Amino acid sequence: MSMLRRPMSTERDVLMLAQWLSPAFPVGSFAYSHGLEAAIQSGAIANAPKLGDWLADVLAHGSGRNDCILLRAAYAAGGKIERVNHAALAVSASAERVLETCLQGDAFNRTTAAIWGGAALASGEEEPLCYPVAVGQAAARMGIDIDFTAVLYLQSFAANLVSAAVRAVPLGQTEGQGVLAALTPLCSEIANATRSSTLDDLAGTAFLSDIVAMHHETLQPRIFRS
Repeated sequence: MSMLRRPMSTERDVLMLAQWLSPAFPVGSFAYSHGLEAAIQSGAIANAPKLGDWLADVLAHGSGRNDCILLRAAYAAGGKIERVNHAALAVSASAERVLETCLQGDAFNRTTAAIWGGAALASGEEEPLCYPVAVGQAAARMGIDIDFTAVLYLQSFAANLVSAAVRAVPLGQTEGQGVLAALTPLCSEIANATRSSTLDDLAGTAFLSDIVAMHHETLQPRIFRS
């Protein structure tokens, strides 16, 4: 049985999400490690099994789950997106996390607005939308299935962090893809579990991930922006 509530979206929806969440989409995701670089430099992540365990915790108990809740809230918010965006900023645990989500969200929003329409800064010129908020709003505007959007967003989030680890640990490409494949069922599980969630359900217990994200702000030398 499918892990999603509704049948697969139309071919147009699948292709649009594949484009939005592709590494080629100009949000600069390759430049961010979500603090992973600091964890690697500390020795906490030195091989594929440790990477898989770390990312599973981030997905299930940290930013992954929260981003999924925020994406769903943005999808349902209509034009009243400010509260969702403020919540996204509030659960960003470090200055670099705020930078990461704001810059990617702003780039995503501007690109989708230029190609598919919509306001370039839907919550006001002074406050760019955070990344999951921007994706959720765009998916609602284009009428793309929210469950499909949520699970692909999580898979893209995990894929970007695997890519960062492949470069920084380093890991072989095949090892990295093995880690990502093992995380795919968890992405579906989290997408399912957050269907009825609200902003009141935002929480995080991936404390070590938050701590290394703070440490990354003073890490030298470094490759990534977060």
